[in-house]
Amino acid sequence: MSRITRRRFMQGTAAAGAAAAVSFNPWQRVRGANDRIRMGICGINGRGQSHMGAFCKMDGVDVAYLCDPDSRLFKSRQDKAERSSKPKVKPECVQDYRRVLDDKNIDAISIATCNHWHAPLTIHACMAGKDVYVEKPASHNVFEGRIAVQAARKYGRIVQHGTQSRSSGGWWNTIAAVKSGKYGKLLVSHGYCCKPRGSIGIKNPEKAPPPLDFNMWVGPAPMQDFHRNLVHYNWHWFWDFGNGDIGNQGVHQMDIALWALEDENGVSGWPKSVISLGGRFGYKDQGQTPNSQLSIFDYGETKVVFSVRGLKHPRKVDNEFYLEEGAIKRGKFYPKGSDKGEGLPKMNTEKNPGGHFDNFIYAVRSRKNTDLNADILKGHYSAGLCHLGNISYRLGADVPFNKKTKALGDDKYAHDTFAELSEYLSGANKINLQETNYRLGKKLAFDGKSEKFLNDNQANTMLTREYRKGFEIPSNIA
Repeated sequence: MSRITRRRFMQGTAAAGAAAAVSFNPWQRVRGANDRIRMGICGINGRGQSHMGAFCKMDGVDVAYLCDPDSRLFKSRQDKAERSSKPKVKPECVQDYRRVLDDKNIDAISIATCNHWHAPLTIHACMAGKDVYVEKPASHNVFEGRIAVQAARKYGRIVQHGTQSRSSGGWWNTIAAVKSGKYGKLLVSHGYCCKPRGSIGIKNPEKAPPPLDFNMWVGPAPMQDFHRNLVHYNWHWFWDFGNGDIGNQGVHQMDIALWALEDENGVSGWPKSVISLGGRFGYKDQGQTPNSQLSIFDYGETKVVFSVRGLKHPRKVDNEFYLEEGAIKRGKFYPKGSDKGEGLPKMNTEKNPGGHFDNFIYAVRSRKNTDLNADILKGHYSAGLCHLGNISYRLGADVPFNKKTKALGDDKYAHDTFAELSEYLSGANKINLQETNYRLGKKLAFDGKSEKFLNDNQANTMLTREYRKGFEIPSNIA
């Protein structure tokens, strides 16, 4: 196969888009149960193996490509895919995603790459006429998240966001109870990401191993030296590639927190303001993102609060909802002033069909994005709040710990949550707060309509990035 240059790829997608505008597109029809769907899986290391395990075993689905910049993974993943598939299909392994998008016989791709590739791959796949299952977070920054939504809508693509709780009947029932009015108005929607994350140490720069196409791995991010804290997991803790744990595990709980705020059209929208604080406590290593973080998003009558706890903590990942009459947590309702929980009523809900991967294929066949449990627009908001929190944090200043901070105003819940953060650090983790500073983020006002911060050019520059030459995305898809 001849080399696919970016120019050739863009020319091809432009021509395809023009043709689609004036001719019948067979993909717009409902696909029958007997039509086989041919897929490519992009990113085949950690989470990508779950994608392989799901799609390879599905009736009516053929995994035709495995794509990853690291060719050391190819043989084992190819063998695993062939053993799992029915009928037996031996996928082609490629390092360049454009090989997959250039194949007109490919119907859909799933994306389990590093965060910085999620939205660019989604956008290019939609432009090439492919449906997309994209892992969380939907984007690495707010700008590209919006372009991904535009691309899905303009090209009529089915794009599922990998927040699997949206396909959980238990969470559907919990959210329905929160929104029922039975317990009064929702005052605070609080998400928790409490997963121990140890030090990653410091890895020195070295030459990238030859089987790894490091240029493709870096993709739209700034080119830099290879070191072994990047490939394959610890990239999460570097701003150029990841979004910290708020944008890793945390985006699942952020998505649930926002779900409780959605209107009758299924839209949560943006907060009026954000402030975030925290730090990388307990060790000194190469990581850049906070391992402990508190972010507060103002939605008027309701606040979204998000807590990241990356050191020792009894809580794990969770969501709690504080309403006028009490709190809903761990599947029960606790009336105000009571520590005795009562079971939630069975709500009248009808979840869209299937588990999360199955639900994607169901919608690919029906051609209705309303059949998706986690459409890309929902992913744009849940990922976007993680980005807003990180921007506030990164624009902050280091200050000493104290019991009160004027930045939180007279918000009792915010002060109580900050006190819990302090106790978590000084208690089980034995950090001397008298000798420790934390990063107090900048409080930023946000205009949801324009998806821009108000009167803060520095913050607005952080809503996007400078895309490396050869890996650009469109600035707008009207």
